[in-house]
Amino acid sequence: MSTIEKALEFEQTSLRSLSTSDRVKISRQAKTLILELNQIYKKKKDEKIMDIMKRLTAMKRKVEKRLPTKISI
Repeated sequence: MSTIEKALEFEQTSLRSLSTSDRVKISRQAKTLILELNQIYKKKKDEKIMDIMKRLTAMKRKVEKRLPTKISI
């Protein structure tokens, strides 16, 4: 499965009633996917990839907003 397919599948993740460990896991997954997509974007310069990265970043921020501040990601 390609990185773009993984990212599109990850976008379908439900963000309802998550435990703290689930939030940390989702945040780490999003970070990894964003970094991988960034490497692809540097080569292809495709705006669709940038849009996916923006949506994943928004999801990541939404999840991190509810994390306690002492947990390092």
